[in-house]
Amino acid sequence: MVKVLTCPLFILWRVSYMPEIVEDNKSVRVRNRRVHMANERTFLAWIRTSIGIMAFGFVVEKFALFIKEVSYVLGKSNIEKTLPPSHGYSGIFGIFLVGLGALMAVLAFIRYKKIERQIDEDTYQPSSIIDILLTISLLALGIFLVMYLIHSF
Repeated sequence: MVKVLTCPLFILWRVSYMPEIVEDNKSVRVRNRRVHMANERTFLAWIRTSIGIMAFGFVVEKFALFIKEVSYVLGKSNIEKTLPPSHGYSGIFGIFLVGLGALMAVLAFIRYKKIERQIDEDTYQPSSIIDILLTISLLALGIFLVMYLIHSF
């Protein structure tokens, strides 16, 4: 067995085929680098979306406070009569949006790391669980907004 490892044919095979194997590994790393960068861009898009949803939730939650402050500054005379009665839904709705944005950021990070591992192991399987969760939550949010707007008339 030792003779097989030291025989000239094995050495010739090793010298002639090893550079190709190294070059193949290098090209795989270059290809994976591009895929990893695409995965990172997708992750950053999810993060931007979650920041946008959290910012919108913050604006919605603080809008009722802004209206109350404006009415106080203007003297409370005509503004209270023109504003619809507030049931506190904007605060709940805003907090829900901020929570949804934060949850989406966490899920985006989990998805990013999972796909990163799958790329390294060359076992990538597309999954749309986060997409489905986001779609369902935004649909519920839209239904809630429609009901809120109908109720406020």
